[in-house]
Amino acid sequence: MIEIERKFLVAASDYRAEARLQIRILQGFLSTDPDRTIRVRCIGSQGFLTIKGRTYDAGTSRQEWEYEIPLDQAEELLLLCENHPVEKMRYQVQAGPHVFEVDEFRGLNDGLILAEVELTTATETFIKPSWLGIEVTGDIRYYNSQLSLNPFTLWKE
Repeated sequence: MIEIERKFLVAASDYRAEARLQIRILQGFLSTDPDRTIRVRCIGSQGFLTIKGRTYDAGTSRQEWEYEIPLDQAEELLLLCENHPVEKMRYQVQAGPHVFEVDEFRGLNDGLILAEVELTTATETFIKPSWLGIEVTGDIRYYNSQLSLNPFTLWKE
């Protein structure tokens, strides 16, 4: 399966008023190798194991396989993960036919807010909401796997 998405910084909090869903996510990485990222995620009462391949098409595309696993197994696997867990609140916001997932990061990534939109092709057009900021698609610093290695609050810019 191929995942195609674009990622943006968020410039304003207007998205909250438009959100149709809000959920807490806790995730960790069994592997942060860019060729084979392996993520464990707890979302509400569900657990997931996700394997992703290396990105291509300027960071918009990569292979992805995701499997639901029992929550207790996901929680146990989180204890085996590398580095820092990634905590976030996710808001889903409809914009035309697309759904943006807006992540407000917590913990060591507190202060970072990113929005992603999944597409069917790398060149597909979509409505850009007013709260969308600069595009960071392909900037590896904003990959969740990299945020577990080098959290946002530790960046020196």
